[in-house]
Amino acid sequence: MPRFHLIEFEDQQWFPKNIRNYMTDFLQFVTNQFDMFKGSVPILQKGLAKSGGYQIIDLASGGGGAWLKLVNHLKEKNPELKVQLTDYFPNHAAFEKMVRKGGGYFSFEKESVNALNVPKHLKGFRTQFLSFHHFKPADAQQILQNAVDNQSVIGIFEGQKRSVAHFIQFFFSPINVLLMTPFIRPFSFGRIIFTYLIPVVPIFVWWDGLVSVLRTYSVKEMTEMTKALNNGDSFEWEIGEIKSGPMVNLYLLGYPKEKK
Repeated sequence: MPRFHLIEFEDQQWFPKNIRNYMTDFLQFVTNQFDMFKGSVPILQKGLAKSGGYQIIDLASGGGGAWLKLVNHLKEKNPELKVQLTDYFPNHAAFEKMVRKGGGYFSFEKESVNALNVPKHLKGFRTQFLSFHHFKPADAQQILQNAVDNQSVIGIFEGQKRSVAHFIQFFFSPINVLLMTPFIRPFSFGRIIFTYLIPVVPIFVWWDGLVSVLRTYSVKEMTEMTKALNNGDSFEWEIGEIKSGPMVNLYLLGYPKEKK
């Protein structure tokens, strides 16, 4: 299936902040409710080990993604774990909720953070969930280049493949929005209005979900990106697919080679 980099409304600076937040809140709810990235926990464990610490810098965090579930899977082996949430359009309300519910494992960066040029003070194992496909090829490669330049371990995780089956699956996402919205907390009248009375949230989730499938990079494409990096051979790269319940997670893990 060819890759098409069509517009995702969530990416646009002019897009209304409240609608974007309702969309990322929905994604956060779904990924945690169904533990979408449970299969990727061993890869996260390895990334933490290679980073030599317990600090995760999550880039393009949206509404916090699957981290509430992932922390529960990681904390036993990593009792000092800390996850710092960041985003180009930081959803402060969602991040604050993560801090309240997260048992001391979460913090967040209030200012905008560009994944292409991560500020020097943000040090740790860099992760991205459900966001790498948002970036055009040159920008996606720059995310990896920035990690190499800063000798930072990086993990990329996607919850969909670019395939006909996943395209069909995402075609029915508005139904999920309508069914699940009443259970998303904290309760918001705005969320109800823009889901049921003026149903823009289901429409935009539907469109952005389909476009996400069409934008997702394949294992081969991510491998080609790593080969084109400056000094990319100083890193080990692990790229592949892993089953996570009924889902498939695409992943990339990059870390500096051990010096001989």
